[in-house]
Amino acid sequence: MQRGARMRLNTVFKIGGSLGRSKGLAALCRELGPLGRRHPVLVVPGGGEFADLVRKYYREYELGETAAHHMALLAMDQYGCLLNRLIEGSRLETEMVRARQTAESGRVAVFLPSTALGRTDPLPHSWDVTSDSIAAWIACALCCARLVLVKDVDGLSRTRDPADSAARIMDRMTVGELARHSGGVDPYLGRLLQETSLVTWIVNGLHPERVSELLDSGKTTGTRIIPHPDYKPAL
Repeated sequence: MQRGARMRLNTVFKIGGSLGRSKGLAALCRELGPLGRRHPVLVVPGGGEFADLVRKYYREYELGETAAHHMALLAMDQYGCLLNRLIEGSRLETEMVRARQTAESGRVAVFLPSTALGRTDPLPHSWDVTSDSIAAWIACALCCARLVLVKDVDGLSRTRDPADSAARIMDRMTVGELARHSGGVDPYLGRLLQETSLVTWIVNGLHPERVSELLDSGKTTGTRIIPHPDYKPAL
């Protein structure tokens, strides 16, 4: 990219909360800071252990789906504050327009979703909807072409049984196959992606170089979920 050329945001990253339970999160965040100077990087946080607490209180106090939904959004905000401290030069944002501008300026934007999604309330209040689907909705709202779900696995496998010989990682999957798939992503994501033109990747954040490789070259190790070929956005 030529010096002074304006970078256009094309990709939304969701940094999974599972990475916060490992020692790999800090290494991933060290990769993202410099990457944001080469490519626009907008990060949607997962929920991690903050969301685990919401699940605990949801069960103990029978909170109801709506209360749990709003508390889970706040859990994502908390994880986002952690990511902001770990990603050098990143900036917290609560408005999507400002988040886009920050990412396109060469700084990593960490988007805290509770304000924007609390205002528009676009998704079902259910534990079937987690930060995977929330990140997909944000990517669509920002007119991005690609969503990258950064998790602690290499991608999606054909079966959930690691002892099964068919449990190898799939490098390619259609949204129709994802809708019938179980595990690895939240249950609502397959339905949501069928109504979008997003190309979605599942990439292992314990190998931070894969995130950079994807933005630099357009491909890496992981599962690529391609949109329905007949999808046409509403005019």
